[in-house]
Parts: sequence; structure tokens; C-alpha cells
Amino acid sequence: MTNTIADVEEADVILVTGSNTTENHPVISSFVKRAASLKDTKLILVDPRRIKLAEHADMWLRPNLGTDVAWINGLLHVILKEGLYDRDFVENRTQGFEALQEMIEKFTPDYVSEITGIPSRQIIEAARLYAGAENGAILYCMGITQHISGTDNVKSLANLAMVSGNLGRPGTGVNPLRGQNNVQGACDMGGLPNVFTGYQKVTDADTVGKMESAWNTTGLSDKAGLPVTEMIPRAHSGEIKALYVIGENPLVSDPDLNHAEESFSHLDFLVVQDIFMTETAQKADVVLPTTCFAERDGTFTNTERRVQRVRKAVHPPGAAREDWRIIAEISRRMGYPMDYKNASEIFDELASVTPSYAGLSYARIEREGLHWPCPKPEHPGTPILHAQAFPIGRGNLHAIDYIPPAEQVNDEYPLYLTTGRVLYQYHTGSMTRRTEGLNERAPESFVEISPADAEKYGLQEGDKIRIASRRGEIMARMTISDKAVDGTVFIPFHYAEAAANRLTNSALDPVSKIPEYKVCAVKLSRAA
Repeated sequence: MTNTIADVEEADVILVTGSNTTENHPVISSFVKRAASLKDTKLILVDPRRIKLAEHADMWLRPNLGTDVAWINGLLHVILKEGLYDRDFVENRTQGFEALQEMIEKFTPDYVSEITGIPSRQIIEAARLYAGAENGAILYCMGITQHISGTDNVKSLANLAMVSGNLGRPGTGVNPLRGQNNVQGACDMGGLPNVFTGYQKVTDADTVGKMESAWNTTGLSDKAGLPVTEMIPRAHSGEIKALYVIGENPLVSDPDLNHAEESFSHLDFLVVQDIFMTETAQKADVVLPTTCFAERDGTFTNTERRVQRVRKAVHPPGAAREDWRIIAEISRRMGYPMDYKNASEIFDELASVTPSYAGLSYARIEREGLHWPCPKPEHPGTPILHAQAFPIGRGNLHAIDYIPPAEQVNDEYPLYLTTGRVLYQYHTGSMTRRTEGLNERAPESFVEISPADAEKYGLQEGDKIRIASRRGEIMARMTISDKAVDGTVFIPFHYAEAAANRLTNSALDPVSKIPEYKVCAVKLSRAA
């Protein structure tokens, strides 16, 4: 996030897209709802489903699945044609404006309406509302990123913010809402294939040298590794023989799950480090029991880049150990000692090699977390990014064309499927589905369908139905809902016994390598 969570309430206009905020981020949604209900904040919601947040929205735009670049370019077209853009910001803080102008020329409201299904009148009104705000904030989540055009979608939102001058102030910004706790922290720690901590590139010779010196070693690789979505196919082909999975349950969460299961069966050796015997752990050769958040010391870095302390509250059960102790012990047995005394010592080393964390320490965040970048011990942290300039100087405006989703409906597979979460379950259910009260609220998978489609296919509320894609099939209960729109069904992905990811498409964004979880073609039939 370029801004803080609290900043949401400082906005005059909030644009929420690709985020079922009330169910996926209920705390953050309270800020959005409070701003929309108790202040004069206008809320624009762009979502293929009539989610709960639509009740608080001044405008709800319903796009066809996978058409985000088109509607964003449509807003940009109106903003530029009507001279609503921030000329000072564009001229002094950005580059690439002319190429963007040329690209969006064809994205007239009528053209965009043909692609997206959003009425041209709504495109015009939403553009005027967002661009006319003194402070406009954008919130998005995986409904934007989990497409083959996910990177383009994010760049397009950045275009929208920059052209409107909505960066660097309270109540503005481009604000991705992280899908899981401490995802931001995991990325900050180098949990990505191409960077060390703080997004320092592994291909940079000076950075590699710095890390070798800090770790008293030589020969660190200067080549980027593989993202997980490329590891699994290489396990299938035999190029990868062993896999070490920490705190992840890919045998429920990976796309095209039938292929993923077959890929895992080709491994010679699988290690899983987790707190429960997940579906993936049950397939492992070795399971390493680790601790949960309440059984360890450390830090979490949340969605607004705030680094916060986590303190041990209870002792772990059985032989469970903290993740860092397990990793350090494996390292020692492989010949490289990691002699850390505690989590605080690890954090001090982190700060010493990571410019954006250099000013942080346990002592500084003992009572209240700080936002990175925090480059010096006396620095107060940076709640709002890009106030005066971008790290690269001028911000890049990208001329991006629309490309359709990888898979289209046809006579055999006439409906689109999109997947997501429900309020009472979390991710693959490793923790929440072991909680009695939550299971009472959301006990099983379901297929959400519009009343018109239910009538069209002769289906009734509660019917057990079969859902099939080109990759697999599952069975689940049907629920008829006003949230659904004609031609699109929704299935939550939490439930292993009716795993939505047996249906989803593994086509990848070429840059981020994220799968297109949010769009695939399916067919329905009543189960025998």
C-alpha cells in the first residue's frame, strides 16, 4: 500500500475493485463503510458480483470477468478527453504520457461498454467522480491480480492514480490489500525467487557481495529462482526432484489441481513444515511440526507496511519448533552454522543488510509498529509513499492494451466461473475448518448462481450439482443468490472435498507468474 489503512477515511472518493472487502478484509472494510456512511466520501465499487459492499456504494460497475484493463482505460479516456487530469502532476512527476494518450484513444465509453458490459454512461460518471476528487484512493485485491493480465491491471490502476495526481497525500494512493497475514512481511524478507530482503535483486553483483560478506560465505547465486507456479510443472516433468513446502497447502490452493496432484506424485522427496497435517502434509515423506503465531516471538509486516512485534503467549505442543529454529538446525546439519540466540538477533541482522529496514529494531517497535522504509534509527518511518518523488525519479505511465482472458465460454462450457473466499473460512481451511463455530456458519462448499441462470438450467436451491471445466469436475450444493450475475457462477476455494481449483485454469501472467484463478469456463448439471 502506498498509504495507510486509516488514510482510507481521509479520501473524498474511494475506488474499490477486485476486492470483496467485507468478507476478505473485514477490519479494513469497516474503514471503507464508515467513510461511505458517516462522511461525505463517495464509494465506487467495480466487481463482477453484487457483493455486500455494493450496499454502501454510490456507484456499482459490473464488468465482465477479466476486462479490467478495458474499463480502467475507459476511465482514463474520459479523464483525458475532458481535461480532468492533473496537468502539474503529469508534467512534473511522470513520463510516457504521450504513449498512454495514444493507446487510450480507442477506449471510448461505447467501445469499453462492448468489452466490459458496463454501460457507457457509468464509465463517464465514474471517471468524472474519481478524477474530480481532491483526494481519491484506490483499493484492490486478488480480483485484479489473479489474471493472465494481472500485472497489466495493476499498472493500469497506477496510471489512473498518477494521471489524476492521487499519490503522495493522505486519502490517496494505490493500495493492494494483502490476501493473508504477513504476506507483506514474507515478501519483504526475500520470500520471492528474484530478490534478497527488501527487494534487493539477486542479479545485482554489489548486493550479492554484501550478502556474502554479512553471511561469511562465497558463491551465492546471482540468478533468479523459480516462482512456485513454475516449480510444480517442473516437478511433473522430472526437472525438480524434491520440494520443501513451508506454511502452504498447494494441494488445495494450486490451480488445475488434478495436474498439481500428479506433479507432486512425481517428486522423489517432499518435506512439509506446518502446524497441522494439511492435505499437502499428508503426502509428505517428512513432516516438520512448527509453531503457530501465538507460540513464537518475531514480527509481522502488515498490508500497510507497518512492522509490528509478535510475542510468544503459550508454549508449543509436542516437538513443534519455531520455523527459524528448524531452518537453522537443517542448515547446521548441512555444514553452515546459524547460531542465532533468538528472533531479535535475526531481526538485527536483517536491519543491517536491508536499507528499508535499517532504522528498525525491537526496541523501536516495542509498543507501536513503524512503516518502512525506515532507513535510519532516528527516522520516524514512512506512512505515505511518493510524497515528493518516486524512487526511480519520474513515475512510468504504461500504454497498455486490453487482452481477453485465456479461456472463453462456448456451447459446451457456457458459464464463467470465478473463485474467492467467504467470511467464515480462510484460505485452504487448515485452521478455520478445525473451528466448530466457523464450520457451523460455513460448513461446506457451494455454487452461487443467479436466479435467472438457475431457472434456465432447471436447478433448485440446495440441489447437489456437478460442475465441470476442461480440467476436472467437482460436486457441490447450489445456492441461488442476488450476488450472482447472469452467466457467471462463484465457488469458494476453501473446501478440499469440493476443491474449486480442480476447475481453475493454470494459465499464467507472463510477468508475475500468477495463475488466472478468477476466470475459467464451466458447465453445470444436476448430480445423479
